[in-house]
Amino acid sequence: MELTDRQKQILRAIVDIYVSTAEPVGSKAIAALPDMKFSSATIRNEMADLTQMGLLEQPHTSAGRIPSPAGYRLYIDELMQDYRLSLDETRSLNEALELKSQEFDKMMSQVGKLVSKMTNLPAYTVATRQSEAVARHFDLIMTAPGSIILVLMLSGDVVKNKLVKLPVQVTEPELKLLAAVLNASLTDLTAEEITGELLDKITRSAGAAAPLVPLVVDFTLECLRQQHGDVHLTGQMRLLGQPEYRDAAEKAQEVFETLDEEMISNLPAVLPKEGPVQFLVGPENVAKELKDTSVVMMRFDIGDGMQGTIGVVGPTRMDYAKITAKLGYFAENLGRMFQKSNPAMPPALSDGESNP
Repeated sequence: MELTDRQKQILRAIVDIYVSTAEPVGSKAIAALPDMKFSSATIRNEMADLTQMGLLEQPHTSAGRIPSPAGYRLYIDELMQDYRLSLDETRSLNEALELKSQEFDKMMSQVGKLVSKMTNLPAYTVATRQSEAVARHFDLIMTAPGSIILVLMLSGDVVKNKLVKLPVQVTEPELKLLAAVLNASLTDLTAEEITGELLDKITRSAGAAAPLVPLVVDFTLECLRQQHGDVHLTGQMRLLGQPEYRDAAEKAQEVFETLDEEMISNLPAVLPKEGPVQFLVGPENVAKELKDTSVVMMRFDIGDGMQGTIGVVGPTRMDYAKITAKLGYFAENLGRMFQKSNPAMPPALSDGESNP
């Protein structure tokens, strides 16, 4: 759809005012803007046309309008102006980053908390592999009699571990032999390269610990095929501070019940690969319960084939330009920090799962 310059100016003004006030916008409020040179009557006519185009909605019988999801999408794609962070905002973001710059083992979780605090919205972080994962190192640690801890380090400094009940009795030297065989035969291979023939070869070389080989290989394949690390979601209760949810308990409950780590983990599947920043506006979301919310997310490189994503979830009436600026600032600095610290960096992601 092709809008005139006047319609674009009026639509941009309506979005900006509604973001600030959370109240339907009337023609008088638009006409009062310093850069608006049109009469209230002209603005009303254009608002009626924008409503017919599906870019505005009239929630009540009053003359006020609010942007529709399609209006927000057009605003993001064509009308949104870059937001320039103030010195105070930049200082606050730098202080937040500096406080956490050394806690790399908890970085992804901590980043989500920082982003939620700085945007006053629910936030999430997740690390995703850009290329196929491979195993880097195996450790088998004897614990109590009859059980061991299997520790697997993957590309991207991702560490997975699992408590394994032994199907047979094995000694410490026999475990060391199996670990040596695994590190010689299974490292630097993708899931597709681990064949039945290779499994037979490892089993023949494992000696008395051979019954453990299928358990180790199954866990390894499961980890290699997992495309993303742990999803960290925080700040859901911040939604209650937004006008849309203050007096809408049922609406808020639907969002809370839907907004979880599993839903977040599905977002990368619906996003295009191009560009560091992506938006899901209203009905574009993966769940119908989130039709009145939007998601803004930003990607950054972690290194060694890993890519991080930070994002926020909020009402469609969010300040997209300001949110984008803040996420961009975080992403740029986090990418720099991860890249700089990657050689000596402790595991960025850890799975503490213990399965008998």
